[in-house]
Parts: sequence; C-alpha cells; structure tokens
Amino acid sequence: MGEKLVVVGQGYVGLPLAMRAVQAGFDVVGVDVDEWRVKRLNAAESYVEDIGDDVLAAAHRSGRYLASTDYADAENFDICVITVPTPLREGVPDLRHIGSAGESVAPLLRPGATVVLESTTYPGTTEEYLRPLLEEGSGLRTPEDFLLGYSPERIDPGNARWRLENTPKIVSGIDEASLERIRGFYGRIVEEVVPVSSLQVAELCKLLENTFRHVNIALVNELSIFAQQLGIDVWEAIDAASTKPFGYMRFTPGPGVGGHCLPIDPSYLSWKVKRSLGHNFRFVELANDINDHMPEHVAHRLILALNQRCKPIRGSRVLLLGLAYKKNAGDCRESPAIEVAKILCKLGADVRAADPYVDDFLLSERIEMVEPTERELARADAVVVLTDHDCFDYELVQRTAPFVFDTRDRCRGASVERL
Repeated sequence: MGEKLVVVGQGYVGLPLAMRAVQAGFDVVGVDVDEWRVKRLNAAESYVEDIGDDVLAAAHRSGRYLASTDYADAENFDICVITVPTPLREGVPDLRHIGSAGESVAPLLRPGATVVLESTTYPGTTEEYLRPLLEEGSGLRTPEDFLLGYSPERIDPGNARWRLENTPKIVSGIDEASLERIRGFYGRIVEEVVPVSSLQVAELCKLLENTFRHVNIALVNELSIFAQQLGIDVWEAIDAASTKPFGYMRFTPGPGVGGHCLPIDPSYLSWKVKRSLGHNFRFVELANDINDHMPEHVAHRLILALNQRCKPIRGSRVLLLGLAYKKNAGDCRESPAIEVAKILCKLGADVRAADPYVDDFLLSERIEMVEPTERELARADAVVVLTDHDCFDYELVQRTAPFVFDTRDRCRGASVERL
C-alpha cells in the first residue's frame, strides 16, 4: 500500500492533482460534494478538458483512485489537499467551502498527518481560519501533532505547454517540519518545487500573480476604448510594442475577465488590505471597475455597429462565437461572454452561441446552442467573436458572415470591426 492522499474537490484544480498523484504511486481518494461529478468520475468520464477519459480509466485500473461524496472513505489519510472554491459573496470573501472541508477532515486527522490548502484566499486564512477548525475538530495541535501548509494552485485550463507537472510549485509550511514534508510530497508530483518562508507569503504570492494580470488587462481594455475613439488601431500598437525584447509584457484587450482567478482573487487582496489596514487598494478597485464593465462596452459597440447598418438590436440575430472565459477550454465560471449574452438577451436580440467546449446545461435557456456552419454564419445579422477557440474556422467566418464584431483580433476584412 502506498501513502493515502485525499484531495477535497475534484474540479479544475483537484482532479489534475489527483490523477498526477495516482501516477506518482499514491492511493488517492477524491472527495467532492457533487454527486453528478462523482458518478461521472467513477464511470471514467471526465468533465475537465486537461484530463482525458483514458487518464481516468487508467487511474481506476491501477486500483489507486476512488471518487466519493463520503468523507468516511478518507479515513486514515497521510496527506489531505483541499482544493475547494473560494467565491465572493456580496463583495466579501466566502470561505464556507474551506470551512466545510476543514470541519469534515478534522475528525479524520491523526498524529503525523499533513493538511495542505490550495484554494486561493487572502493572507492569514490557513493559520487564522483553517488551523482552528482542524485543531478543534481533531483535538490535535499543529505543528506538534499534525503538519499544515499552503501551496497555491497554478492550474491553467487548456494550456498544453504548462501543465501541473512542469509548472513550478510554491510550497509553505507552518513550521520547518511541515515545509519539508510538503516539499517532499509535491516533489513527487511536479518537476520543480519553490519553498517560501511562511504561509502568508505563499498566500500573497497567488494574489500577486492574479492581480498583476488583472491590472494589466484592465490597462489594455481601457486603452482599447480610447484608441477606438481616437481612430487608432490598438491591436497594431500592441503588436508593435510586443517587438520590444525588454521592459514590456504583452496583454491584449477582450470582453472582460473570467474564470475563478481574475474576477475574484484580486478582490480578496483588496478586502484584506481594507479590513486589516483601513486603506483602499485603488489599483484593484480601478481594474475591477474597468474589467467589470467591458461586457457592457461590447454590447454598446455592437448596438452602434448594427445601428450603422440600419438594424436595431431588438430582433437582430446575433451569433456568439465562444462562451468560455478563455480559449480552448470549457470553463465558463464568471465568463464575460456569458454576461454579454445576458445583456443582449435583455435587449431583445435573438441570441445563438457556438462553443464546443461548454455544456449546454450551464447556460440560460434563452441562449440556443448551434454549430457555426456556413448557413448559420450567413443568417446572422452579427457574429461576435468572444472566445477565440482555435477550432473555429475564422476564414469561413469572415468570408460568410455579413458582419463580424471581433473582440479577440482573429478576423480581418471589410465586414469586420474589432474591439
């Protein structure tokens, strides 16, 4: 028998970790409260693009993987990694999922076991929130009886180049023994482990990474608005600036930001600064304001473009290409494309959408899912490129559609207007 690993949460973060751990020789129990997910996992049916059905089937054949909704299957674990969501509720960090996981894991803790939190959260969560739950529920103390640490997830769904195993992993521990144990665990999972001095540094590291992206995307989003009004091609300017080999990093505009990270994580940092220091994190708040309003800007630009073609938005047939928050993935959490679709529906547009990665049941019943065929493209009053999946035939789009509004710079031609 190998070491027993419990991964709480079997989504975009937890499932790849579980599969990789099976390959590394761990006996893995993937706990998830969603019965639908567990049923699919135990039937070797994956709902995460980065994990194929064949990988799940191999994990089951090894006899070292079980998906379960019952924490009783997690008994006698050596290591537990918590990878549950951390959403916002009315602008305030919502740690209910971490709390529920901590309370469920605590009675199963035994001396020498290790608990690692991977969920993105504000600095202090592991020590000030999770630790007391684990200690109270187990009667044990850390670091004397069990080991505790934090390691921020760095999963990028749909990224074929940077996967879990070859992305450097930040690790931390509540003391030196915890750090070494957690460092050794992840050393069996990934190629490079990067230890830091404290739980808070690791927690801040994740928020820094996402806030950096959030702020820079907001910069180019606002720049795209003003450049269009000035009659300047912002995409050409970005391409030209990207030739600079130092001191510049390429970011591109779009219909907003999505996924769990960018719309939520920087707000965790802003909330912590406000709560602990009494100051506003102005960069984050400004970036939130810009990025949150991009779906409205996209809808407004589409309305103006249709008006110029003597077509009101109400009753116009609009085909949206892509509903996921990023290309080549099906994750539509907080997707700006979904928000654009909702706005257009409220305005009375006849909205259709094409996205081979997104499950229909996740969408509003007012959005009809279609294939981006030549006939469907030709019948649309406007085709809006929201998520630039590589599988779309952009040459067909620009040749067939009477009008294209492209928020991702994938189309060219007389009938194309870009963000």
